Amino acid sequence: MIARRASIARQTRETDIRISLDLDGSGRFEGSTGVGFFDHMLEQIARHGQLDLSIQATGDLHIDAHHTVEDVGICIGQALARAWGDKSGLTRYGHAYVPLDEALARVVIDLSGRPGLFYHASFPSDRIGEFDTELVREFFQGLANHASVTLHMDALKGANSHHIAETLFKAFGRALRMAIGRDARLGDSMPSTKGLL
Repeated sequence: MIARRASIARQTRETDIRISLDLDGSGRFEGSTGVGFFDHMLEQIARHGQLDLSIQATGDLHIDAHHTVEDVGICIGQALARAWGDKSGLTRYGHAYVPLDEALARVVIDLSGRPGLFYHASFPSDRIGEFDTELVREFFQGLANHASVTLHMDALKGANSHHIAETLFKAFGRALRMAIGRDARLGDSMPSTKGLL
């Protein structure tokens, strides 16, 4: 079996990010972005996606966390696209519903080759600690654009902002795990009648 791993380095005037990703990992997360709540959310993706994710990121946090969160999303998207290669033999589609107490999220993903984020979530508070809840969307927008996936994300219920965000990240991890799984019935064929994704 070919190793499905990738490493990405991205340096701009705003951020310096290094990411390593293994799609066939054990759910291990290590590293830091300098944004505590965001690190907690990235760990949810790794654990529930059963992938290994290592991140070292520094950014202009003296301004705010926007550039760091967005650029980590870009880098994870690039790493995913590199790690799964041409997508031969993959399930392609994934979906998950995840509850956390009163909150419930649904995420559906298609490794379509067509980037698109269709995001419907509202938060009762603007911030979770020092984390701006608007950045949840920014992270997934960068990821979807650079992984070239179609991503539907819906926060269906919730009264606690932390719970709402966590259900979205967990559901994404679980939907991703389904989509990148190998479909034995496909063998090495492409999960598309076009022959290309």
